[in-house]
Amino acid sequence: MEMLTLALAKGRIAKDAISLLEQAGIQFDDFHDQTRKLVFQSADGKYRLLFVKAVDVPTYVETGAADIGIVGKDTIMEAGADVYELLDLGLGACQFVVAGLGDSVKRKQRLTVASKYPVIATQFFERKNIPIETIKLNGSVELAPLIGMADVIVDIVETGTTIKENGLSIIEEVETISTRLIANKASFATKTKATQQFIMQLEAILEGNQ
Repeated sequence: MEMLTLALAKGRIAKDAISLLEQAGIQFDDFHDQTRKLVFQSADGKYRLLFVKAVDVPTYVETGAADIGIVGKDTIMEAGADVYELLDLGLGACQFVVAGLGDSVKRKQRLTVASKYPVIATQFFERKNIPIETIKLNGSVELAPLIGMADVIVDIVETGTTIKENGLSIIEEVETISTRLIANKASFATKTKATQQFIMQLEAILEGNQ
């Protein structure tokens, strides 16, 4: 079987993704939580793993530097990468939401929206025919409505605790997201057998974990 190159997102899903791969019989012996290595080879020599920032995974896959990738749906949506989305791995499930102070969305005809995900925010409000101006923030987006920088935020929540503790409320749910398996389109055509085998191994574990 041809070697597959897998791009794995660093961050909160990495540990669970590695665990899933190990359950599927794909072992990267020198991978650990504190590693500074960026490239790993599986024990069976069938896979090479690139350990990269989540935001870069769709780019690695789209350009063919990686055949497949494991990354959050939020990152895929924001990147708009031309890749195949093959499988929902069910890891790190959470919600994209619109949040603000009270009925912020209803009070204005044009909204200022703060988000780490301006593309997703723009597309969501365009579907609702609500004109917006976006402000890209990389952290602490909850602060924006509190200081008058923005009317609302579009952000990811797991429990909603941070939003509530900062005096905001969820106005609307945008989409449920989780970790996905994506593939380079050319690789999927040229390495079909290896890719399908990989998918089958993961699907067997996911079905067994249900």
